[in-house]
Amino acid sequence: MRLGDPLVHMLRNAVDHGLELPDERIAAGKDPVGTVRLTARHEGNSVVIEVSEDGRGLDPEGLRNAVVKKGLMTREEVDALSDREAQELIFLPGFSTAAVTTDVSGRGVGMDAVRAKINGLNGSVEIISELGKGSRFVIRLPLTLAIIQALLVKGAGEVYALPLEAIEETVVIDRSDTRPVDGVECMVLRDHIVPLVSLRERLGLYGMEEEGDKHSVVVVKSGTARLGVVVDQLVGQQDVVIKHLPEYLGDVRGVAGATILGDGSVALIVDVGALGDRRGVTA
Repeated sequence: MRLGDPLVHMLRNAVDHGLELPDERIAAGKDPVGTVRLTARHEGNSVVIEVSEDGRGLDPEGLRNAVVKKGLMTREEVDALSDREAQELIFLPGFSTAAVTTDVSGRGVGMDAVRAKINGLNGSVEIISELGKGSRFVIRLPLTLAIIQALLVKGAGEVYALPLEAIEETVVIDRSDTRPVDGVECMVLRDHIVPLVSLRERLGLYGMEEEGDKHSVVVVKSGTARLGVVVDQLVGQQDVVIKHLPEYLGDVRGVAGATILGDGSVALIVDVGALGDRRGVTA
């Protein structure tokens, strides 16, 4: 995979250059054992991958001095940079702050090559670093590269996909068990009030309403909110390949992309984070 080499290089750098030695960490009041994390999540129209460590962090002034010493920029040029811009200097070709290259971090591959490979995937990488506390490298890639697990549901006769990572559980409740709270329809789930939103309403779907006295509800996490999405029918779980919507469609609210199902039909992938926006749900 084309993303494999950049990730391996970033993990090696985090271990070799980001983390302090045990005695340095103890002197700084830290646990002598450092932590490196690799996480991935689906966020809107992107896949977000983070490589983070709780090490020494990037020193903007040290980076400025290193760049000048290597002749990559002049003192006047680096002094004009903000601290955040100075941290981006590690992506300059030929730049390294490491005094010694080791077998852990590898040889001959710089962060400029890492950024070039990620840019080649139509992605981006940014640094979030605080001196003495560590660094995070955040990679964002378009969903066209992603395969996710999804729950397929029906609304107004059409199939939609909800990313499984955002789903807590599914329940079937009696329609009579819902109650309005401050003008928002809600249900009680294990002594917790969960606001309800209709998939039909949020996506502007039209068609004959499902009959019966039951609601099929998908309980999701939308930011810090817990939300119950009322759907017409639960279909099942499936791995789906995400295709980003073409630019000429513009920003389609509530839709993160599309996928082609096994029968050749197209299903829209719901952006769970946008479902509760209109009412500002914070329950």
